[in-house]
Amino acid sequence: MANFFTEVKEGEPLIIVAGDFLQWKRSDLVDDYPTASYTVNYIARIANGANEINITASGQSDHYLFQAASSVTAEYTAGDYHWQVEIVRNSDSERHIITRGHVTVLPDLDVNNSDPRTHAEVMLSKIESLLSGKADTDVSNYAIQGRSLTKMSLAELIDAREMYLGLVNAEKAKLNAQYHRKTNSSILVRF
Repeated sequence: MANFFTEVKEGEPLIIVAGDFLQWKRSDLVDDYPTASYTVNYIARIANGANEINITASGQSDHYLFQAASSVTAEYTAGDYHWQVEIVRNSDSERHIITRGHVTVLPDLDVNNSDPRTHAEVMLSKIESLLSGKADTDVSNYAIQGRSLTKMSLAELIDAREMYLGLVNAEKAKLNAQYHRKTNSSILVRF
């Protein structure tokens, strides 16, 4: 495993952990956008627009370096963000967006006792709990004093479980890709 502090990875992260030192570089930009004439910004915004991440890259001789201190990332709100990288021409402040993508900010498990599971993991757990306790004679509709309640049928719960299981597996694959974990399920046997 490479030393994260000394060996800077190329390209934007897929996952950011709040409270971690963050850095990456973009070497592909300096030929077209020399560091003396341009500034590069990384801007990420959570879906509701309330939380924003702004990182201005420092221009090195052969790349743009993006860094955020642990004290800065500790303030990041966990969630899914949309990001863009923009080039700004220093002479007149004109800008151009060159790349867009998505990043997930994960909570720091050291900070508090909050549930570290994603929404999909929480929902999958709840649905599986309902499925394990669901009786065949369960009533799907109730009416009490003019108010009605409709419960999900067994088929609807199974469909919802499959949907959330797919989301959880996709999230795990994304994490595995970020941290370069192998996900094959080979079992090695020695004879």
